[in-house]
Amino acid sequence: MQAILALEDGRIFRGEGYGAKGECYGEVVFNTSLTGYQEIFTDPSYAGQIVVLTNPQIGNYGTNSADNEANKPYIEGLVTREFSPISSNWRSQQVADEYLERFNVPVISDIDTRALVRHLRTNGVMRGVISSIETDPDLLVQKARSIRKMDGTDLASVVSTKARYQWEQDGPDPLESDEPAIVKPRPDLHVVAYDYGIKKNILRMLADEGCRVTVVPAQTSAEDVLGLNPDGIFLSNGPGDPEPVTYAQENIRKLAGRKPIFGICLGHQLIGLALGGKTYKLKFGHHGGNHPVKQMHTGKVEITAHNHNFAVDPDSINANEVNLTHIDLNDNTLEGLRHKSLPLFSVQYHPEASPGPHDSHYLFRDFRKMMEEFKK
Repeated sequence: MQAILALEDGRIFRGEGYGAKGECYGEVVFNTSLTGYQEIFTDPSYAGQIVVLTNPQIGNYGTNSADNEANKPYIEGLVTREFSPISSNWRSQQVADEYLERFNVPVISDIDTRALVRHLRTNGVMRGVISSIETDPDLLVQKARSIRKMDGTDLASVVSTKARYQWEQDGPDPLESDEPAIVKPRPDLHVVAYDYGIKKNILRMLADEGCRVTVVPAQTSAEDVLGLNPDGIFLSNGPGDPEPVTYAQENIRKLAGRKPIFGICLGHQLIGLALGGKTYKLKFGHHGGNHPVKQMHTGKVEITAHNHNFAVDPDSINANEVNLTHIDLNDNTLEGLRHKSLPLFSVQYHPEASPGPHDSHYLFRDFRKMMEEFKK
């Protein structure tokens, strides 16, 4: 099956088609992670995006139900150098080709992903189309130019759960082994988690800290959240531009100071906006598992996982009210903040991921400690 990737600036890549036969549309971004492609497929933060993976061999360890971050893939399409039609891993339940075909995700492989990534780094992320049914590249370029831009688009409400639910571990623990089980604390704290595109491993990490987690839709009012009598409120990751997500910003303003709040990724950006700051779009975003982030108060460096296209402008944050706690050592992007007087903090990166491997897990312990102190 032949396939074409067409970018809005007219650049064309031809390769082999895998996954679903058809077309997909979205903003083309690249991810530099070496492993974890299934977690990337199923991260709701990738809604509206075609993902280029820089690791050349993708699909070689298959897929399995335990590694899903959501119940289905959210990427619009996938671009790889080599896409394996077979899998070789004892945990594999289905080859990646069949998995993506089942969920109607087109794949283009056998292209020069190095050239594509350098093109995106030089010119910035751009809209694109993958097609295995249309052979006219000029027509595909026109389609790419007609795709709605990510800027100004609220996707959090699109991917969010439609109904409130209580989190329970579904299926086997992805890290289960023959080692003795770690005794988890009993769930003596109640966290209400806003779902802007939440990942399952975040919910696992909260549960591991002894939290009973209630997940609510993105547009749930602050009053309804407080009515659930939580000990803390979590603001999740998610796709799209944070600026048009005004309902979330308003809820955060109402909740700030009423309960401890912890935000990750989009949740961090929404906190920045709620506190009077501004956000901006990065040229080609941060997507990968190798970003060094410095803790400003200790000087310690964490190796972190990132997936974001927007960032909070540090100069827009009121330094009299908020401490800037973390910074990206690659480009000085703001990666964390903490309010000086209110129980509220956030990070731009993903502490539930483990590229460090556990450099950032302390943030969940900090959240628990904040809730315990607030109760007292």
